[in-house]
Amino acid sequence: MPFESVQDVKERLAGAGYLASDAIATTVFLASELGKPLLVEGPAGVGKTELSRAVATACGADLVRLQCYEGVDEARALYEWNHAKQLLRISSGSGNETWDDARDDIFSEEFLLPRPLLTAIRNDGPTVLLIDETDKADVEIEGLLLEVLGDFQVTVPELGTVTAIQRPFVVLTSNATRELSEALRRRCLFLHIEFPEPELEREIVSLKVPGLDAALADSVVRVVGALRASGLRKAPSVSETLDWARTLVALGAHSLDDAVISETLGVVVKHQDDIDKARTALTLSETS
Repeated sequence: MPFESVQDVKERLAGAGYLASDAIATTVFLASELGKPLLVEGPAGVGKTELSRAVATACGADLVRLQCYEGVDEARALYEWNHAKQLLRISSGSGNETWDDARDDIFSEEFLLPRPLLTAIRNDGPTVLLIDETDKADVEIEGLLLEVLGDFQVTVPELGTVTAIQRPFVVLTSNATRELSEALRRRCLFLHIEFPEPELEREIVSLKVPGLDAALADSVVRVVGALRASGLRKAPSVSETLDWARTLVALGAHSLDDAVISETLGVVVKHQDDIDKARTALTLSETS
């Protein structure tokens, strides 16, 4: 799984459909070399999650994803027992069976439900562990992450300690909706992904939407850049740039004139007040 160089990272990610900037490629290379988790922050839709998928594809690794949300707990992140199956096993036991016999049975591998963290640690092949939208989880989960990411081992009291045979490549993403703890940040390499430069975004559009004319792709990137600079409530993401490009291909559009922009603006702008701002910024009329 290790990368040989920064250039190797760029080439292998490109082969997986992800065009990485020098900063992204360098940080991914260092995270791989140092065996450190990678904390990736930035606006929604700039490719944080996609980076993890691309690394997994480039390395032939399994992608294990823990989707964080408010209320996610240890049972959903680490493991839990299949209580229904345990009760069924107890009720179906013979009358001569002791509690010790039943306990040893129901707290065995057969009744364990591994969740993403345990799954990634137990995987004996190359693994990318994606802890997505870490900032949406409660602060208590960070303590669990510190423990797991520190030693890459998990203790299941009934079964013992499970230690990773092969350390997973770990990516934590955050939209910075809340501040992550300094303790968690210290354990990670940090990467902030902003919206790409126009030249790189044009390359991304050309790669992902090959049916789009080069001049039209240039126009799409230019207009999206103007929208991002116009102070919208939600700036268009790279994924929305690609959606717009695919929309134009589907419509058979040959140019990005006022009429086409006005008719398809809802593909890239998702709030009515933003649409009004966008019309002003692009000097579009309601009926154009």
